[in-house]
Amino acid sequence: MMAWDELITNACDTLRIEAQAVLALQQRIGESFCRAVELLAACEGRVVITGMGKSGLICQKIAATMASTGTPAFFLHPAEGIHGDLGMLMKGDVVVAVSNSGETEEIVRILPVIKRLGLKLVAMTGNPASSLGRAGDVTLDISVEREACPLGLAPTASTTATLAMGDALAVALLKLHDFKPEDFALFHPGGTLGKRLLLRVEDLMHSGEAIPLVGLQTPVQEALFEITSKKLGVTGVIDDVGALVGVFTDGDLRRCLRDSLSCLEKTMEQVMSRQPKRILRDNLAAKALQHMEQYQITSLFVFDQPDDRRPVGILHLHDLLKAGVV
Repeated sequence: MMAWDELITNACDTLRIEAQAVLALQQRIGESFCRAVELLAACEGRVVITGMGKSGLICQKIAATMASTGTPAFFLHPAEGIHGDLGMLMKGDVVVAVSNSGETEEIVRILPVIKRLGLKLVAMTGNPASSLGRAGDVTLDISVEREACPLGLAPTASTTATLAMGDALAVALLKLHDFKPEDFALFHPGGTLGKRLLLRVEDLMHSGEAIPLVGLQTPVQEALFEITSKKLGVTGVIDDVGALVGVFTDGDLRRCLRDSLSCLEKTMEQVMSRQPKRILRDNLAAKALQHMEQYQITSLFVFDQPDDRRPVGILHLHDLLKAGVV
């Protein structure tokens, strides 16, 4: 059994070697990378990513990342491909083939079919002079100085570098397509992520009679009933035309009572906090959460348009918690 210090040293060496392999890719981001991105961006069909063994596992992740960020993509197993699955390929597709050696038998055997179908090929290989490297319309060099495996056998640094290059392609395409959080949400409707990206303020806000509101001349004692009855720990303060001009919270009430019990006879105009925080109804609920965290508050009044003065709703932190946005 290894001593702990030896285990730690080995682990750190692995991380260092793999980090160096990824950083070395920066020197190869140039004309070939840009041409690859242009080919993929111009794809009229799907991006088909293929690789064997450990490279194939990395290809599956690259395909999943592209598919979730606006680039239609799927993984094609090359061994299955030479036994019939090449029928998945169609006119307009672009193929990304991955092989560290560039001579993987299953990959080499499907290259003639890709060419006969007239499909563009982006080759990702650690050997640009290989069969795969020479066949590519664009070839990306993903070679590494050495593997993190002390035997130099198990793909480690090479697969990490391949994954990083795939992410670089996916992110470049994402930016080229001007992919927005709302677009991302369409492909991630489930779980907390989907809720953060799909739900909007108007989906969760309280509206109509549920909005706690009092007038400028309302005594603190009466405002307390509004706060209590609406159960949101806050009330908005409006002027004669219904414009929101202030806010009064249960925290404000405690501070007010701490100073003097006579504050119960004061009016909202005398004790309210001015310039209440606001948000638009079509904003993402996640943005409302950011505002609450930024200003350390638990509620936001909601408006239709930036210049509107009359609130159409109120959103409380508890609403975000119940919806799973937090």
